[in-house]
Amino acid sequence: MALKRSFASYLRLVAVFARFSLTREMAFRGNFVMKVLLELVWLGILLVFYRTLFRGVDSIAGWDSASFLFFLGCYYTLEGVVETLFLENFVEFSDLVRTGNLDLHLLKPIDEQFLLSIRLIDWSTVPKLFIGSGMMGVAVFQMGHPVSGWTLALFAALFVAGVSMAYSFLLILSSTAIWMVRNQSLMELWWLFSTLMRYPRDIYDVAWAWPVRMVFTFVLPALLVVSVPAEIVGKAILDPWWICWMLVSAIISLSGSRRIFIGSIASYRSASS
Repeated sequence: MALKRSFASYLRLVAVFARFSLTREMAFRGNFVMKVLLELVWLGILLVFYRTLFRGVDSIAGWDSASFLFFLGCYYTLEGVVETLFLENFVEFSDLVRTGNLDLHLLKPIDEQFLLSIRLIDWSTVPKLFIGSGMMGVAVFQMGHPVSGWTLALFAALFVAGVSMAYSFLLILSSTAIWMVRNQSLMELWWLFSTLMRYPRDIYDVAWAWPVRMVFTFVLPALLVVSVPAEIVGKAILDPWWICWMLVSAIISLSGSRRIFIGSIASYRSASS
């Protein structure tokens, strides 16, 4: 019962953070509108890229027009979740360390990882969640075959696993700020990670790209984050091996990033010390 109350209290905190973040965004409405417009421009570029790819061809690396649209919708939605809930918090983490303001957060009676991960919510990227979901819906309609409830449930589980893996990578990169203070160069690795997520892993099924595929499948499994969930619906591929490996990778990523974060906090020396 205490665990349920604790979980409920964390949900209430998320609601409080969301209201605070929305109030802060509305204080600068022009900036908020500009950020939303930039997201729409990025969507337009993504769709132009998609239409150009399938001009005069039926499929690319095993993905036809409808299935690849589903992949893009999955990527856009997952990116929206990460950017809405986590990205801004982790980008600002090094500033908290450098200025000593991290002390104030560590003194609060709440799990430090939870607070530092989700204290700020970026409302300007929320439209990406609806647009990405709409793209997936249009793609399913274009595919013309029904999607079972079991398939959708499996897709949802793998989508959550993908979000967990992306979140874990961000947490690890941010934790290095405790030791390095300024870790902007390491944060560039996040953009590499997100770039790898943006394209299906099938494009690396060539001899010269074998090292890339192996490293980013089994060492840093960025190629699985979007591809495996999207294949479940977009290509109707239910490969138990890849499904299990993605779920195991998500568990390892969450556990490993938690340990690294706790270790970094343990070695932190406050501004007053």
